[in-house]
Amino acid sequence: MKKLLCAVLMASAVMTTNVSAAVADANPYGLVYANAITKNVAGAVNIHPVSYTVDGIRVEANVYTPPSYEPGKSYPAVVVAHPNGGVKEQVAGLFAERLASMGYITIAADARYQGASGGELRHTDKPANRIEDINGMVDYIRTYPGVNAAEIGALGICGGGYTLAAAQKDPRIKAVATISMFNSGRVRRNGFQDSQLDSVQQRLAQAAEARTLEKVGDIRYSGQMDLTDEQAKKLPFALYRDGFFYYFRTHAHPNSTFLYTTSSLMDLMNWDVDDHMAMIHQPLLMIAGDVSDTRYMTDDAFKKATGTKEKEVYLIPGAQHIETYYVPKYVDQEAGKLKEFFGKYLKK
Repeated sequence: MKKLLCAVLMASAVMTTNVSAAVADANPYGLVYANAITKNVAGAVNIHPVSYTVDGIRVEANVYTPPSYEPGKSYPAVVVAHPNGGVKEQVAGLFAERLASMGYITIAADARYQGASGGELRHTDKPANRIEDINGMVDYIRTYPGVNAAEIGALGICGGGYTLAAAQKDPRIKAVATISMFNSGRVRRNGFQDSQLDSVQQRLAQAAEARTLEKVGDIRYSGQMDLTDEQAKKLPFALYRDGFFYYFRTHAHPNSTFLYTTSSLMDLMNWDVDDHMAMIHQPLLMIAGDVSDTRYMTDDAFKKATGTKEKEVYLIPGAQHIETYYVPKYVDQEAGKLKEFFGKYLKK
């Protein structure tokens, strides 16, 4: 158990194992969430795979349009950012589809260097890139037929909490929401639940060494962990236990790997979304499970969001972090709250 715990903390919430593409292959769009679109039908939410570039790098995304969508009409839009290690076909797609059913044009994109999007070195995971990915979704969706460019919201899920940082500098985002926000910089620097404060410099030195090795073609990765189901059940935190089964069993997708270049830690450890939360002036909604072991990140960020008076933490009773991604009763509660929130602050 001590060995497993150490490995989990060093990886800071990432696990890899051999995954099957069977679930993704069952859907023509590779979608792995429950009741996902399998074909475009008139009068229903439709899905439209699109490609565009951000800083010269190809981005693969899915745009969802509302039932009875007409390009000549005007619709508000919501950009949806996926979790760390996740891809657009998982929980980000689920909420993009649900929001589209409420009358929004939505987009879920794979972060650059990850998923089906381009970029080298593969699995680079730097805050500046992830934030620009979200601003890039805003750039793209503003010009999509039917989108009212003055009415754009953003939803970040887990590591998609980079959406908070994107909103801090992008007033084109008129309302911002998060689900189970994960402060990537804090966790990579301090460890999960601030449990590795005594090893920050040691891990930073390892990241710097990895960057040096990259220059001679020796690429080092973090986040590798092969576990059996029985080992996963013994992991000490619900985030990791539930995450293992969500990402590698029930909602597995071949593009969802959780690897990241070890050198990325130099940027991750030097960043913290909490540092500029006061710059958020837009209406803010932060959703979290009330018993989630990641809730402390939502609570701390929310306290520092002093620049807006229109803000709310909405807690889902009994929900753990990963359960907010797929458990029907929790998803329904979250979708209902998002409908209320975006309905109030984005004009149709």
